[in-house]
Amino acid sequence: MTRPVDSGVILLARIALAVLFLWGGVMKLLGYAGFVGYLHSKGVPFVPVAAPIATAVEALGGLFLIVGFKVRPLALVMAVYTVATAVLGHDFWNVTDAASQRDMVIHFWKNMGVAGGFLLLFVTGAGRISIDGARAPRGGLNR
Repeated sequence: MTRPVDSGVILLARIALAVLFLWGGVMKLLGYAGFVGYLHSKGVPFVPVAAPIATAVEALGGLFLIVGFKVRPLALVMAVYTVATAVLGHDFWNVTDAASQRDMVIHFWKNMGVAGGFLLLFVTGAGRISIDGARAPRGGLNR
C-alpha cells in the first residue's frame, strides 16, 4: 500500500463485509435453537459441531474483519465458509417453487460475490488502518 486512500477504502470494504457476518452471528446466537433446527432441515451433517462453528465464524470473523486482525488467513476462511453456506443453505437446484427458487439463486450468487470480495481482501491485506497494519514493518508489504 502506498496511497493513504487505499487503506481507507480497504477499511470500508472490511466493514461492509463484516456487517453481514456480525449481524448473522448475533442472530444465530439469539435464535440458536431455530438456527439448529434450520441446519437439520437442510440436511447439514454434524449439526452439533457445525452450529457453534458457524456462529463463531460469523461473529468472531466479523469482529476480526472490523479491527483488521489476521485478515489474510481470515479472508480465506471466510471465502470457503461463504461458498459452503451458499451450497448448503441456498441450494436452488433442490427448490421447485419458482419464487423460492429465484430467491435462492439470488442468495447463492450473492454469497459467491461476497466470497470474491474475501479473495480480494486476501490479496490486498487489511490495509494500514488495522491491527495487522499497525504491526507491519513500515516500508514493507502490509501483511
